[in-house]
Amino acid sequence: MANIKSAKKRILTSAKRTERNKAVRSGVKTAVKKVYAAIEASDKDAAAEALKAAVSTIEKAGSKGVYHRGNVARKVSRLTKAVNKIK
Repeated sequence: MANIKSAKKRILTSAKRTERNKAVRSGVKTAVKKVYAAIEASDKDAAAEALKAAVSTIEKAGSKGVYHRGNVARKVSRLTKAVNKIK
């Protein structure tokens, strides 16, 4: 355990950040699963709606620094490509 005041504060701050980042990542995963569920059901309209929500969630996570911008771009690209493949 840290003895210095600033180190103690760092521990608390990083724990708080970790929890927040975990929640954001979980939200992104849920949004992505919804898109893939709609794709599996071959429901183009639902997939498009889910994609719109997922892209928003992913980009918010990127702007908060939870994901690197390249990671954000890759996730969005793969989801969009998957939705566009639906016949």
